[in-house]
Amino acid sequence: MQLFDTHLHLDDTQFDPIRADVVSRADQAGVQKMLAVGTTADSSRATVALAGSFQSVYAAVGIQPNCCAAAENGDWDKVCKLVEEPKVIALGETGLDRYWDDTPFEMQQDYFDRHLRLAQETKLPFIVHMRDCGPDVVLMLAEARQRGPLRGVMHSFTGDADLAAQCLELGLFISFAGMVTFKKSTDLRAVARQIPANRILIETDAPYLSPHPHRAVRPNEPAQIVHTANCIAAERRLSGEEFAKITYQNACDLFDVSSVG
Repeated sequence: MQLFDTHLHLDDTQFDPIRADVVSRADQAGVQKMLAVGTTADSSRATVALAGSFQSVYAAVGIQPNCCAAAENGDWDKVCKLVEEPKVIALGETGLDRYWDDTPFEMQQDYFDRHLRLAQETKLPFIVHMRDCGPDVVLMLAEARQRGPLRGVMHSFTGDADLAAQCLELGLFISFAGMVTFKKSTDLRAVARQIPANRILIETDAPYLSPHPHRAVRPNEPAQIVHTANCIAAERRLSGEEFAKITYQNACDLFDVSSVG
């Protein structure tokens, strides 16, 4: 298979003693490219370093909504500077979250707006985290689109068909992680079945969200994305190889990796 893991946290400390092996296993599984996603200024700097260390790894830089309150003065400026680094192909993860109470919602909105504006300024795609706040995210995205086109992805999507349709109408891609493979995720698999072929992506969100049949295995790692690919492929009546090729090309198109070393 030719696979692209569009979202993982390779800098997570769970990978510290096994990181090189994790990347090697990913390569052996056909994961030709993977996007290491930042959650803080320090995490973003780490993803850039990892992209420089591994040929198959690229970097996304940003401040995750639940981390905004802990951001120090100058952290946003550091993220903006990191955009200039080689192999930075996206901004994020950004977005909104009403499930956790780590950051005041107004602050989350402020940082989300910063990411969206920077994305439109730099022409980099953005990665959206969304939990229990679909209407809020759609509203901010719609406002941002009034300034210009949007290029981004709804990461680890768990919403319904209506929410997916709204995001697609705004020009976004929809990405599915290991949750789509869970036995009780019948409705989510139905949504994955309906996403247009040119707008669907897959990810692991490693070290989290290990897919079935390895749901109990920790940490999750990019090699496991094959299970997510095969699950959605079966729903869409495609072979795993066919679906992997589609999502690989979609990711290359969204993140424009052809122009990155």
